[in-house]
Amino acid sequence: MYKKDKSPNTVAIATLGCKVNQFESASFLSGFAEHGLEEVPFSNAADIYVINTCAVTAKAGSQSRQLIRRALRANPNARFIVTGCYAQAESEKIREMTDAPLYIIGNADKDQLVSTAVAESKNGSIMDLESSLHEIATKKEICDLPVKKFSGRTRAFLKVQDGCNNFCSYCIVPYTRGRSRSLSLEKCIVQAQVLAEQGYRELVLTGIHIGAYGHDLSPRTDLFHLLFELAKHTPDIRYRISSLEPTEITDEILQLIADTENIMPHLHIPLQSGDDNILKKMNRLYTALDSAAIVKKAKKILPEAAIGVDVLVGFPGEDDEAFSNTISLLEKLPITYLHVFPYSKRPGTRAADFPDQLANKIKEERVACLRELDHKKRTKFYSSQIGKVHRMLIEIGNRKSSFLKGFTDNYVPVIIKASIEDANKVLDVELQRLDDNKVLGRIVK
Repeated sequence: MYKKDKSPNTVAIATLGCKVNQFESASFLSGFAEHGLEEVPFSNAADIYVINTCAVTAKAGSQSRQLIRRALRANPNARFIVTGCYAQAESEKIREMTDAPLYIIGNADKDQLVSTAVAESKNGSIMDLESSLHEIATKKEICDLPVKKFSGRTRAFLKVQDGCNNFCSYCIVPYTRGRSRSLSLEKCIVQAQVLAEQGYRELVLTGIHIGAYGHDLSPRTDLFHLLFELAKHTPDIRYRISSLEPTEITDEILQLIADTENIMPHLHIPLQSGDDNILKKMNRLYTALDSAAIVKKAKKILPEAAIGVDVLVGFPGEDDEAFSNTISLLEKLPITYLHVFPYSKRPGTRAADFPDQLANKIKEERVACLRELDHKKRTKFYSSQIGKVHRMLIEIGNRKSSFLKGFTDNYVPVIIKASIEDANKVLDVELQRLDDNKVLGRIVK
């Protein structure tokens, strides 16, 4: 049990899951630093452990539990803070894991995490497990979690939104993150300026459903206006959009990307399936033809853009014909890469009770099939870029290596011969050749 007379000096944080969690963990670290705490590796003994959990799949839940056990073994006398989506959804299971003092903080109260962790506790421990597990569905304001810096990262995330109103039948996130809530335009700009002052050259706009940005604000605004204002107020920052629903990729947004030098030509789209019946069962509000038309339009307006898609395979009732429809759609579309995920049953979602659940072996086979297609798509797109010159952010890498890497404006990963002095600069790079699916290039002086 943590002693009252011993002030904490070190903190270790483990983060699972999405970019939103990573942004929030960076905010925790900024807060702990203001209290004079030093970050140490999660494998080390620390005075405070924070486990920022994920619940999007069964595997993520299992990993969350493993990290909690790992922290308990590393220093049984520490303070343990468990937060994130798994903490929100499965607080009872976490309680059952140990008799050690755990403090469970739900997603509605993450802005209180640092002050809770460093506060002097009653009776030498912090045991009030329920006080920060408020009902997330009633949360109307986004947690304001300012970030000073992202340790060890060349690019930073900019969280502009939280929560989701869509309630796709397979997804637990609306139940663990609540309804859509947006950060005010003014605070988004201030956060971007803070990160720019810290030397970051590229920010990734992130949220649970950023296409819904601003719809809850008064006066109402939207993602187009957010992008426009960010690009105007921080012209030296490159911006990427983390993920946009197909129906939210408007002509207006596409033209803004085409016309604005510091908004990168890169889209990531959660298509999920190419079969209309499966899309309907998923509660996805578009058809396969709708998504195909949007991808083709994006490629017409942004011919050099990288377009990635998420695909969820093995959904209940996905027979051979439905899977074949997905493959057929993806083969025909001018996409750059696939992120492929097997369906994971999440208790509390509608799909968990659907009949015709598929065997894991079938899911694994279908994932492997689509990952082969991903390899072909990447190779084709990367090959089309050979000989071209793109602006590229050089990433901070191994100081002893003579090679560094980075991503071009249109999201091609490139390895170049460079010195550490070139790191964190945006330079012209010629893509020279493709070697085992790795793009090699050179800096154009």
